[in-house]
Amino acid sequence: MEKKFQAVYVPIGVGTFHMPSADDQFRQSVNLLRELCEDIVVPEDKLLSVDQLSAFLDTVNPDLIILQNLTFANAAYASEVMHRFRDVPLLLWTLREPVIDGGRLRLNALTGAFSAANTIKQFKKEQFEFVYGGPQEEQVRQTAQRMIRAARVRFEMQSLKVCAIGHTPQGFGFGRALDNDLLEVFGVRQDAIEARELIEKAKGYTDEECREYLEDALRRTVGLDQTPEKNRLDFARLYKAYDEFVKQNQIGAVASRCWPDFFTSFGTPVCAVLAMLNDLGVAGACEADMYGALSMWIGMKLSGRSVFFGDPVSLDEKKNTLTFWHCGTAACSLARIDTGACIGEHCNRHIGPTMEFGCEASDHAVVFRIGRNPDGTFRFFIASGKAIDAPKQFFGTSTVLEMTGNAEHIIHQSVLEGWEPHYVIVYEDVADELEMLAHMFRADVRRY
Repeated sequence: MEKKFQAVYVPIGVGTFHMPSADDQFRQSVNLLRELCEDIVVPEDKLLSVDQLSAFLDTVNPDLIILQNLTFANAAYASEVMHRFRDVPLLLWTLREPVIDGGRLRLNALTGAFSAANTIKQFKKEQFEFVYGGPQEEQVRQTAQRMIRAARVRFEMQSLKVCAIGHTPQGFGFGRALDNDLLEVFGVRQDAIEARELIEKAKGYTDEECREYLEDALRRTVGLDQTPEKNRLDFARLYKAYDEFVKQNQIGAVASRCWPDFFTSFGTPVCAVLAMLNDLGVAGACEADMYGALSMWIGMKLSGRSVFFGDPVSLDEKKNTLTFWHCGTAACSLARIDTGACIGEHCNRHIGPTMEFGCEASDHAVVFRIGRNPDGTFRFFIASGKAIDAPKQFFGTSTVLEMTGNAEHIIHQSVLEGWEPHYVIVYEDVADELEMLAHMFRADVRRY
């Protein structure tokens, strides 16, 4: 039977502290966590001895542990948890002292946090997360919610299958991923297929077999009917080939070769096909950038919608904006309302269809990429801002971000630090979740 995501609440303490306060905090904590994750596993009562803790841990198989200091608890409690589940993502939650009145110390939970954290660091290689406060406090709610979301994405990655469709072009090796790296670090399985195999498959379809794909694209886009008939029909063939391939093989993300093969060997670009896949929930990066595709998939999972994939191409220091652009693979759902998802032709090859529009505004946007350090370890690029109301900036698709941090500094530092040229724009404030996810994968974090 397929395993379901399991978050587990582990409230530890000792019975010599003020139990009415601990009981109240326990009930409130359970209510909060069930609001955030309805199927979270919670004990029937507080775990006030190592034996009680051990018996409860026998019943769980967690993908996330929320370890809470209800009161002070010595290091033996955290040791028991770590001995069993050292590789499971962990949020250490410590309660605020409920009353300061010159009388009894009710919980002494903060001292317990230091005891637990000291032990956790001896066991865990990756960074754990920490939050301090009561269950009624907003920062506690937000931290727990973000941790649950990040851990759920990590869990789903263990069953993710991605596919490299063709090889990266010469000089684009930054996007090439090794099967073992993806599996060992992220738990992701990688398939591979030559681009020519899908091209040949597409060539074998009749116009009638591709009619539903053409009609679907016509509904999503503006101006596809103005594309030369051969390119329009060949696009539908390619759309069908890609869609059937990802469905038959249960692929969640593709990194597809694009130029020059689809221009020279097929006569029609793959750009708009990747846009359709992105709208359908399959992350599709061009130029065979696998780490770009994986970054897209993560952004889509966290935000619940399509993301933008492109290059940083313009900096405006006065407006503190960065423009991201690519040849025309943006999902139709990202298009500005006043234009819709317009169709055009490739800016260099002058062959269509490609997507041609500026993306809609968003109050929240995060620039993200999984990158590689020179030593082969991984790092996460995270920068926050908002997508402003701007028209298409160049032929292709574009989005303009007003950055929270200094845009000029972001460009200078990211160039000096040797970051890759492809980035994902996630249209929701998921920066904290991404940082938590980086910790789970023992990746470095560069947050601007």
